[in-house]
Amino acid sequence: MKILVVFDFDHTVVDDNSDIWVIKCLPSPTLPNSVRGSYRKGHWTEYMGRVMTYIGDQGVIPDRVRSVMETIPFTPGMTDLLTFISENKSSVDCIVISDSNTMFIDWILKGAGLRAAVDQVFSNTASINESGYMELQQHHSHDCDKCPVNMCKRKVLEAYLSEKADGGVEYGRIFYVGDGGNDLCPTFCLREHDAVMPRKGFTLEKLLARLNVQEGNSSVGAKVIAWSSGMEILQELKASLQS
Repeated sequence: MKILVVFDFDHTVVDDNSDIWVIKCLPSPTLPNSVRGSYRKGHWTEYMGRVMTYIGDQGVIPDRVRSVMETIPFTPGMTDLLTFISENKSSVDCIVISDSNTMFIDWILKGAGLRAAVDQVFSNTASINESGYMELQQHHSHDCDKCPVNMCKRKVLEAYLSEKADGGVEYGRIFYVGDGGNDLCPTFCLREHDAVMPRKGFTLEKLLARLNVQEGNSSVGAKVIAWSSGMEILQELKASLQS
């Protein structure tokens, strides 16, 4: 049976927030208060739409945005991990579920020569309009009260697994790799022999630890394996492939 590796993107695959990194493409890398102050909790994608409109208003063309996005650093060990995955596609499927956007993720992975490692990207849809501005649309709508309005990662993962099962694909093990608060919800649909892999020192690790104290970890069935480098994830992946 194949293994599925599910990645968050910001602060997981890359060692920064791509939505913040994009500000570096501006002549003066700051946003005016009128844009900064427009954010509403749980509505990040709407806010980023206004950020990208402002960037377009400053005359920044998409090629400039892309060149800046390609400079975002990868988290230590991640390029080795993604290279291994790309070389073992017969045994490993890989998807990204991210609150960033499809264009940023594609640009960053292609710029590093790593796009072949990822089979599908589930994120907010980005496109360039006729005026050369990036437009964003939220990934989907959902009824989960634990997640931001634009994406419930559990719903995305469950839909993906259901579609694959309909095609006759069942995964022997799933690795879910993330760092943030919105990575908690999908861990509830993992099985006992799967692994949730929170980045050490980040929100997801703290939330899982709190659940463990409150509920004896009964709500998360998967094994919890914290990591600080992609090389640790690679070791776990290789061990699973050999078992």
